[in-house]
Amino acid sequence: MSATMPPSSQTMEEIFNAINLGLIVVNGQKQVTLWNSWIEKHSGTSAADALGKNIGDVFSEAPSPAFISAITNTINYGLPVVLSNALHRSPLALFERGIEQTGKRIHQSISLTPINVGSERCCLVQVTDSTTSIKREKILRTHSELLKKEATTDGLTGIYNRRFFDEHYKMALGQTLRQNTSLAVFMVDIDFFKEFNDCYGHVIGDHALIQVASVLKKQLQRASDVVARFGGEEFVLMLPHMDQESATTFAEKIRKAVWDLNIPHEKSRISDRVSISIGFSTVSSNTAIDPKVLLNTADAALYSAKRGGRNRAFFLSPPQADPAGKAKS
Repeated sequence: MSATMPPSSQTMEEIFNAINLGLIVVNGQKQVTLWNSWIEKHSGTSAADALGKNIGDVFSEAPSPAFISAITNTINYGLPVVLSNALHRSPLALFERGIEQTGKRIHQSISLTPINVGSERCCLVQVTDSTTSIKREKILRTHSELLKKEATTDGLTGIYNRRFFDEHYKMALGQTLRQNTSLAVFMVDIDFFKEFNDCYGHVIGDHALIQVASVLKKQLQRASDVVARFGGEEFVLMLPHMDQESATTFAEKIRKAVWDLNIPHEKSRISDRVSISIGFSTVSSNTAIDPKVLLNTADAALYSAKRGGRNRAFFLSPPQADPAGKAKS
């Protein structure tokens, strides 16, 4: 049986240089004793220029204080250290194609491990290029954000969609009841929109929807205020901390904002421009209420606004409150 011969120093050097990551060995005096080809390529410093020199002097720019401190702790206390990319993006002056070709640093993940060379404790530094994984993470994050936006945003108007509203409406109503505050809901419908589409075509109709959605969104003042496309030419708005009196003022504000767009509508039976009808309701109580009740009340108020002549707002109280309605032109 033949014994396995240990690899020669030349063979080990070839192995170190073939590895697709950076390898550096620093002795107890913080002098470089190993500097592989990967480090040569990305630092722009040859092994001949690095070996025997202090680790703080061999890069084109000084290593970060965190890196020097990590080496000190590894050598003095035998502690392994990991410098994650999340906290230490580029501790060393290492570049994508070498320092002369580009000034863009590589994103780095660095591991420092204590090793014994003879009787001396040294530090093995392993450097991994994290650039690709960082780019992949950014792509995945962007893709995730796009998917989230698509799932919650109306594709035509850019405002929130029905799905987003349904989810946040229930949460907002629950918070309103727990905190004994107020919440206003507005149902908005473009008057005679079918006739508008028949007259001008769906392309112009889509543009009108975008304009109306945009002007409704501009009326919102707080991050908690929500406007969403409820379906077709119908929109819904939800404004926390708004009582009946303020809601009445706000309803007239959005009615006038759409009216002032001055979008021609020759087939409207009430005017020569695009107008909206609004139904709204509010809740200001710590008494439990089914989410559907408040929404259905606002919807019933919308139909009352339409029956009352359109281009107006109509208020209805939810069943447990004063049921008296009040119309406002």
